Amino acid sequence: MKKVLTGALVALGLSSGAALATPKDPSGTWLTEDGRARIRVEKCPGRADRICGYAVWLKVPNDDKGQPRVDFKNADAKKRSRPSLGHQLVMGLKPNADNRYEGQIYNADDGKLYDISIWTDEPGELNVRGCLMGVLCGSQTWTRVNDIAPGQLTAATGAPNGPRPDPEWAAAPKAAPAAAAAKPAPAAAPKP
Repeated sequence: MKKVLTGALVALGLSSGAALATPKDPSGTWLTEDGRARIRVEKCPGRADRICGYAVWLKVPNDDKGQPRVDFKNADAKKRSRPSLGHQLVMGLKPNADNRYEGQIYNADDGKLYDISIWTDEPGELNVRGCLMGVLCGSQTWTRVNDIAPGQLTAATGAPNGPRPDPEWAAAPKAAPAAAAAKPAPAAAPKP
């Protein structure tokens, strides 16, 4: 009887040892709902367990002076001069219990980070739900694009003509330094 009950609990996903299902891979290039940007979503460099995203095309890539737009509202002063085209805005999302990816997204319009979750229910659509302080939430549906728009960054992330990951997402996390192995002292030369 115990084996039957345990089997039923596992089948229903109610066992405490049940593994989380992996959400559908959202990798691809997505046109935002307002049509102002294309976001490339992919595994983070060196962090295959996380999802990152980059602005690879902007409808209006230049400011009023004809210069490339920069991230001038960023709270991090070191990032205020970085070009808006190519910057990272989806910050290492990870799978959650709802079979979605969750984490943070950066909004260059106000220089703030928001909590988000993303998931796909329909082919060609990416659902994006963002929240401020967990209570003020909004949703968008992004559409997959397979063409290349004029001015779109097409190279690999971190390569010339490709988007740029933020330093904290540019590589695998560093492992704790291993204890230095003790080296034996060199043997004394024999005396003649």
